[in-house]
Amino acid sequence: MRKKTLLKTTMRKTIRQQTAAFKIFLQKLVFRPSAAMSDSDDDVPRLSAHTLAALQEFYNDTRSEPDHSSLTTDQFTVGAVEEDWRMSQFWYSDETATQLAEEVVREAGEGGRIACVSAPSVYQKLKQNIVDGSDRVSAVVLEYDRRFAAYGDDFVFYDYNEPLTLPSSVAPQSFDVVLADPPYLSEECLSKVAQTIKHLSKGKVLLCTGAIMENLAKELLDLKMCSFLPKHNRNLSNEFRCFVNYPSRLLSC
Repeated sequence: MRKKTLLKTTMRKTIRQQTAAFKIFLQKLVFRPSAAMSDSDDDVPRLSAHTLAALQEFYNDTRSEPDHSSLTTDQFTVGAVEEDWRMSQFWYSDETATQLAEEVVREAGEGGRIACVSAPSVYQKLKQNIVDGSDRVSAVVLEYDRRFAAYGDDFVFYDYNEPLTLPSSVAPQSFDVVLADPPYLSEECLSKVAQTIKHLSKGKVLLCTGAIMENLAKELLDLKMCSFLPKHNRNLSNEFRCFVNYPSRLLSC
């Protein structure tokens, strides 16, 4: 019951934030007099063409926003929290989430701790307790998206722009396996996430990112590309791969 209350509270907070953002947007609109205004229209403000275009763009973006209030009955189902393209969120397919969850459980061992950095799909799969051994490990999800705060103490707010700004409850080198999926395919993003990974990990690292990041992943974390091909619920234009720094079954899948 407590978890459902948390979900409802999170949804209400999101709606309030979006409403506030829209009000701020309106307050920033610049009114300019139209050259074609008559004397009788002197007191009537007119929006410039630029402002009207910006307003139309905002309206279109709002119409295409994901429905944050749409949650499945089981809050740990992959996709229970809908993807938000504005935060570069693309959830793994159920099969991929399962395989990655099996991998980190196997490598963490009994009583092991797992950190899912910007990888909520794997965290959700672990919490479903359908992966063998998942009941004998603990996991946290480090996420920028505060909708995942509905997961209580397992949620750790994380902004990759501040890679080492973490709560005291997240001790250095306290996780047996760190699985990370940086939100953006850029050197800047991966370099900062790598700092977080090094801070958290006792040793084992599983990175999920674009194949184009192979050289940088090797340089920063000494990772090898796996033959395993992760899939997403939505087809991505970039080739996506997994990288590890330990002997893994994923290397030769």
